[in-house]
Order: sequence, then structure tokens, then C-alpha cells
Amino acid sequence: MPSVFLVHLGATLLMAGVIWTVQVVHYPLFAGVGADGWAAYEAAHQSRITLVVGPLMVAELVTAVWLVLDRPEALPAWAVVLGAALVGVIWASTAFVQVPLHAALGGAFDADAHWSIVGTNCIRTVACTVSGGLVLWITDRLSA
Repeated sequence: MPSVFLVHLGATLLMAGVIWTVQVVHYPLFAGVGADGWAAYEAAHQSRITLVVGPLMVAELVTAVWLVLDRPEALPAWAVVLGAALVGVIWASTAFVQVPLHAALGGAFDADAHWSIVGTNCIRTVACTVSGGLVLWITDRLSA
């Protein structure tokens, strides 16, 4: 199994786990922080979650592009292109939806922005889940 794919597999599965934790546990709990501690909490959330997801997202992006540009013969072209497209969806949603919503939540808690971040994070949750399933399918194919 190519080393670049193993890095991609690890980053993708870890991102799927992190995004499900954020979707089901972390984001819904934002509403219970309270107004007094909100700004500090949101700032801490942004800096700490970036330490977790930043390296994983970069590793997943780099390896997805690498697999497209230097595809192992055992992998169908459609699978690596779909994988890269899913990573693109995750990055686009992060940059154009989640980051602006976090910015809106930065100064003070806003219930509408909170529910928007929970709802729109489903885009990343679905993309990460499908991506995770895809890399598991590819792993099975490479192991056969």
C-alpha cells in the first residue's frame, strides 16, 4: 500500500472522527457557555481546534492532490478524483461558511449564528463521512 495513501487514510479517518465530535457534541454545547465567558471560550475554541484540524486538513489536502497527480495503478481514477473533490468541499465549507460564522460569533454569542454553524457544519460532516467510506473502500481494494 503506497505510503502517501496511508497518510491520506489516517488524516481522512481522523478528520471524520473530529468532525462528528464537533457536530454532535461540541457545536451544540456552544449555547450553554453563557454570555460572560463567551468571547474567551470562542477564542480558545478557535485556537485549540485549529491545532487539531489544521495539520489533518493540510495532510488530507496534500495527499489527495498527490494521489490525483501520481495515482497508483491499483486505484481507479474516479476514486482519487472523488476523494480530492470531497476534500475541496470540506475546505470550501470551512473557508466560506464556518470561518465567517465563527467570526460572527467572536465578539458575542449570537443564537442565529450558532444554529447556522451547527446546521451548515452538516456539509463538512457528510463530506468527511463519505470521504472516510471511500478511503476504507480503497483500503479494501488495495488489500485484496
